[in-house]
Amino acid sequence: QVQLVESGGDLVQPGGSLRLSCVASGFTTLDYYAIAWFRQAPGKEREGVSWIRHSDGSTAYADSAKGRFTIFRDSAKSTVYLQMDGLKVEDTGVYYCAADLGYGGYWYNRGAYDYWGQGTQVTVSS
Repeated sequence: QVQLVESGGDLVQPGGSLRLSCVASGFTTLDYYAIAWFRQAPGKEREGVSWIRHSDGSTAYADSAKGRFTIFRDSAKSTVYLQMDGLKVEDTGVYYCAADLGYGGYWYNRGAYDYWGQGTQVTVSS
């Protein structure tokens, strides 16, 4: 059974940092096309934040994340991370990781993903 489990969410002050983790089980990170991070703020649609492709480590970021967030992986641990620096109040939301097992479409398209985690809450507030 495929599972994605996120962790690392917390309450942090503006300007602070967090590192989110997404641990895959039921398949290894060797068996996927790409893994992405999405977030959903209260009252808003779920939006793509960042993406990493397995074959070559290519990455992509939403404009709001560029220069502040970094996605990277540890294949030995079947884990994909999202390092978030310079956090802003508008980064608040539930962060989800999602796995695309075989190219399903544009990375920021929620429909491209086959599996989702349960989410981890990130709150940026003073």
